[in-house]
Amino acid sequence: MSASADKKPLNIAVLTVSDTRTEATDTSGQYLADSVRAAGHTLVEKTIAIDDIYQLRAIVSRWIADPAVHVILGTGGTGFSGRDSTPEALTPLFDKVIEGFGETFRALSVAEIGSSSLQSRAFGGLANRTVIFCMPGSTGACRTAWEGIIRDQLDSTFRPCNFAPIVLGSYAH
Repeated sequence: MSASADKKPLNIAVLTVSDTRTEATDTSGQYLADSVRAAGHTLVEKTIAIDDIYQLRAIVSRWIADPAVHVILGTGGTGFSGRDSTPEALTPLFDKVIEGFGETFRALSVAEIGSSSLQSRAFGGLANRTVIFCMPGSTGACRTAWEGIIRDQLDSTFRPCNFAPIVLGSYAH
């Protein structure tokens, strides 16, 4: 059996956090949705929500509680300006924090945007066997995160490890 035959598609929801974007202007969320499909996964929902802690928690809590949603990809609301509150909204929902996601994202970003990478509050976590990756709102940042980290970590054939067995419930405890 080839590695591609062993690949297990995941069900993924995409959340764009923005007070101004619409479906027509949401290039970051659309990039993630297109990337999810291109990788052979299923896009179960894509939504845009304003940067409001309680609205974000409500949407993500619904997805976390749904056993059919394996992964949540969030874009936007991770900076330091204005109403950016995605980390404050979502980290209380986590059972475990994926420390390495933010660290690795910022390390990759240094090559692209230099010291401005320190203003990224990209983060990840695990809640109810749902993996959550949140990244900045720019399409470039989403591309960096997807191509440099997320795509491989959602690929059930990627070695030495990936998140697929954890979210699919096939990970030996």
